[in-house]
Amino acid sequence: MANYEIKQLREQMSKEGIDYYIVPTSDFHNSEYVSDYFKKREYLTGFTGSNGSILVGKQEAILWTDGRYFIQAEKELSGSEVILYKMGEPDVKTMEEYLGEHLLAGQVLGFDGRVLDTKTGETFATIATKNNAKICFSKDLVCSIWNNIPQMPANKIFLMPEKYCGKTVEEKLFQLRDKLKQNQADGFVLSKLDDIMWLFNIRGFDVDCNPVALSFAYITMKQVVLFVQKEILTEEIKKYFEENQIQIKEYHEFYEFLTNKDLEANLLCDLRYTNYTTYQLIKAKSHIIALNNPTEILKAKKNEVELSWMRKIYEKDSRAVTKFIFWLKKNLGKIEITEVSAADYLESLRREIPEFIELSFPTISAYGKNAAMMHYEANPLEPVLLKSEGMYLVDSGGQYFGGTTDVTRTISLGAVTKEMKKHFTLTLVGMLQLSNAVFLEGCTGRSLDILARKALWEEGIDYKCGTGHGVGYCLNVHEGPQGIRFKYPLGYQEAPLEAGMVVTNEPGVYVKDSHGIRIENVLVVEKKIQNSDGLFYNFETLTMVPIELELLDLDYMSQKDRDLLNAYHKKVYSIHESYLSEEEKIWLKEVTKEI
Repeated sequence: MANYEIKQLREQMSKEGIDYYIVPTSDFHNSEYVSDYFKKREYLTGFTGSNGSILVGKQEAILWTDGRYFIQAEKELSGSEVILYKMGEPDVKTMEEYLGEHLLAGQVLGFDGRVLDTKTGETFATIATKNNAKICFSKDLVCSIWNNIPQMPANKIFLMPEKYCGKTVEEKLFQLRDKLKQNQADGFVLSKLDDIMWLFNIRGFDVDCNPVALSFAYITMKQVVLFVQKEILTEEIKKYFEENQIQIKEYHEFYEFLTNKDLEANLLCDLRYTNYTTYQLIKAKSHIIALNNPTEILKAKKNEVELSWMRKIYEKDSRAVTKFIFWLKKNLGKIEITEVSAADYLESLRREIPEFIELSFPTISAYGKNAAMMHYEANPLEPVLLKSEGMYLVDSGGQYFGGTTDVTRTISLGAVTKEMKKHFTLTLVGMLQLSNAVFLEGCTGRSLDILARKALWEEGIDYKCGTGHGVGYCLNVHEGPQGIRFKYPLGYQEAPLEAGMVVTNEPGVYVKDSHGIRIENVLVVEKKIQNSDGLFYNFETLTMVPIELELLDLDYMSQKDRDLLNAYHKKVYSIHESYLSEEEKIWLKEVTKEI
């Protein structure tokens, strides 16, 4: 239970004169996934999901999280005093609305300004002002009560070999500075870790499954300053930075640098990733041009070198997953296979790929009702045995020199219900319809989301998450600005889909205490045709893994749907056949046969 930690926090709040205290899921860069040092909300609550914020008052402790984690949060918060508020559900107040009603005149709202993004910080500051209250953003209260807090990560940086990059640092800086000129900016403060890694053609190991290093960058038309922990720099990296005229300063000197330096007059900052403390320091000295990081869109549109490597990597990764499914089907019931051992075996297959670095996220290996939790993580201390019945969902991926992968398959292990087959088939129909979309230039993911949901919606079924997210290139498995969803937060700046963008396609069905289904392929936007009506795009499918025929209910598939699946399976077989054993080849031929 989390009650003891909450009690300790309240004691610190009382000492500092703070009435409400916010702890988000974030590091100093508003990263989605964070190192153990920054898992302070998890320490307080016991909730392990990647998204959520807790508000602690003198009487209440409330956690907000999104639809991916409702089931998981209910389970992990059980027995504690922390109350779950389900974001986006009817009649559920947001944290902002709650504070607007409960923060009283004269009270103090506290948070660590380094782990709260600027937009959120400004929102809370506005609420405090309106309520005649105050904010305190200089106190990290959790650090003061967490006796065995993990060390801040400081792992070696490594260079991305030139053959994988497609563009040099010099070329990328030229592109970036051109974008700054277009926006009348004299300089750029960059806080987003994967953008920094992409810009400088480097990678790191400071966040599990995300090849990034803790860093900030300050870039002007003539100067580039990179803030990293100097202890992690090899002689090779130092020489590389020197050759590219990149000045290195200590990571922890960043705030002192902003305080003491004569900053450029007009600085571009992305307020989604610039933390509130950084924003306050810059605002005191410069005019802030609040725009999305120009590096984000440059990074999102993969160049031809990157795409050529991604195609190769996805073939290899898909082959590993295909071999895994064969192994699972062959050995189920003959040897003991648990959620954990299955995930370990799949990881061992990926490790045989020469370009493999690490997993791109902890494998979601979920049997039966566990698959209803979208981001379930198997527990080695409570092993779940896979049986010859029901369904098994595995969502996994790898980080490679040459790409980042993400794939989900739902696999039949034996007898299933008619409802399960219906749900699987409707999910597949949506996945196929989206994969084969043709759309006009200017469309965003909102324009296409209905293709993935239509078959489900017609049966009164929905899934509480987006349909797809961008994917990095040996970087974060979740990448923007592109995505596929019909709901966006108020004020969110949607990004049109453009050639070279990579996006997932992963509709699903999640029935609490029963089953979960997800089928996920990764797609690349490519030009199809340009004529008098405009430029039309379609998708190239990178993922080549068979889809479970045993789970189909053909009553829910049109002939067109069947043709699309047959064409996909024909390609899956042709790509893998020459790399498989005779036994694997015979099996693959059967599971990709025409329907």
